[in-house]
Amino acid sequence: MKKVNIIYWVATGLISLMMAFSAFSYFTNPDVAAGFVHLGFPDYFRIELGIAKVIGVIVLLAPVWPKLKEWAYAGFTINFISAFIAHQAVGDSLSDSMGPIIAFVLLATSYWAFGKKQASKAAN
Repeated sequence: MKKVNIIYWVATGLISLMMAFSAFSYFTNPDVAAGFVHLGFPDYFRIELGIAKVIGVIVLLAPVWPKLKEWAYAGFTINFISAFIAHQAVGDSLSDSMGPIIAFVLLATSYWAFGKKQASKAAN
């Protein structure tokens, strides 16, 4: 169980750092704002998504109800899949579209370990 706990915290910590940095960039970096324009999204969506990412990070890291964590995992999953599709839809290269897929794999690892931890708690 110790191995699963380490995997959980490493994956969750990395995805949380990525999402916190991403949210910060959404609010402060003009290049990120230009990227949203490139993808065809309105500016308010960048702010909305940044706020959602901050809330998602808090939920993933805080000791909250497990079902709430599952909603955060679902929200990030939708975000990553949608980001990949958006990049592909505007003709960005596959290498420019791989960030969301890599983040999704890290998120899936965190979710897998979260499930193992929950199952272990239920068994005790």
